Amino acid sequence: MKLVSTIRELRERIAADCPALVPTMGALHAGHGRLIETSVRENPTTAVSIFVNPTQFNNPADLANYPRTLDADLALCESLGADIVFAPSVDEMYPRPQRAFVDVERVTKHLEGAFRPGHFRGVATVVMKLFQIFEPRRAYFGEKDYQQLAMIRRMVEDLNVPVEIVGVPTVREPDGLALSSRNRLLDAEHRRAAPQLYRALLLAAENIAEGERDSARIKCAALASLADPLIRVDYLEIVDPVWVEPVSIVDGPVRIALAAYLGPVRLIDNVAV
Repeated sequence: MKLVSTIRELRERIAADCPALVPTMGALHAGHGRLIETSVRENPTTAVSIFVNPTQFNNPADLANYPRTLDADLALCESLGADIVFAPSVDEMYPRPQRAFVDVERVTKHLEGAFRPGHFRGVATVVMKLFQIFEPRRAYFGEKDYQQLAMIRRMVEDLNVPVEIVGVPTVREPDGLALSSRNRLLDAEHRRAAPQLYRALLLAAENIAEGERDSARIKCAALASLADPLIRVDYLEIVDPVWVEPVSIVDGPVRIALAAYLGPVRLIDNVAV
């Protein structure tokens, strides 16, 4: 495995190849591992990018506290068969103030877009930069960040980017908590409370499976199950899977998505129905 930190060296190394790409912000866990494993299985060459992208953080404290574990990340990438790891500095990715951005409308309006202004513009821009740098044949993203995945799919479609976007199902702890780099920031008390998020999503999914179609009633029951002082819910919404917009009546496939704080740690999750 080769570690690369500059765009010039990366382009020289991949000049004769178009590797598949797994974009990450590091602090890798088994969920990232599933992305890497899937790419290694499906492609002759796999590259992993590790970059904590400052332009997608609307909260400076969140950026400062985001875990950084490069040595462990490199060991995991190598053990899973990644061929290249691109770990640039902020100055390498943003050598001058950024004046060109990618803004994907509509699909980013609700959920995270409503609570984290500018977040998706930062994500779309850095992903487009990575696509321009790597020119990958495929790129792998987790379904845990479903709105991000939907946005990237729309971006490559609208901008004619020749890359196949592959969504990989969420990986969970045995108690149901979706794997996230932020989980390691939970203290013991909040970690014990965290599985309630997934159970609330499952409750909503069960109500739909049993025939309930009114989103307001489904949401009310799910939110009532989260009446724990350790949990502060930002949103729990039932959205269509293409535009990620809330629906009032469930009359087709949907995603049930939520975001909540456990202490200072904000977690997101979703399930498909």
